[in-house]
Amino acid sequence: MPTNRPARLFPFLWYAKDADKAARFYASIFPNSRVNSVTALQSESPSGPPGSVKVVDFTLLGQRFQAMSAGKHHEFNDAISITVLCRNQKELDRYWKALLKGGGKPQACGWLIDRYGLRWQIVPEVFEEMMRDRNRARSKRVTDAMMTMVKFDIAALKKAWRG
Repeated sequence: MPTNRPARLFPFLWYAKDADKAARFYASIFPNSRVNSVTALQSESPSGPPGSVKVVDFTLLGQRFQAMSAGKHHEFNDAISITVLCRNQKELDRYWKALLKGGGKPQACGWLIDRYGLRWQIVPEVFEEMMRDRNRARSKRVTDAMMTMVKFDIAALKKAWRG
């Protein structure tokens, strides 16, 4: 049943600076995405004077997020990442390239770090199905293939799965 009430559970991301730029960058990449609002806190805070801390409410692929520009706190790290399931190689390649634009860094096994330091996993939908295969040999072949990849190659994963 659709509702106009705000989401009750959503990720909140703390950026040292530029949360609004990061949200606009992400919204430009994914469909059904937008920056909903940018609100400057009008109170003095441990992070800075009135107006310096900004809270950004945005939507990516229909999922609500919030972010804050509030100065140094903790850097993003591999403990938290955003996973994007892709329908095909073309979609996967497009998101991969877009998120690396402007200074991102490819990692391994479908992971990358964008120019704002956030970790992403760009994963083909079929990968989850192959990993859950009850045939352990097929699942292992897919895992072994994945371990050699930086960006996922769906054809190579399917080939490994088929043996």
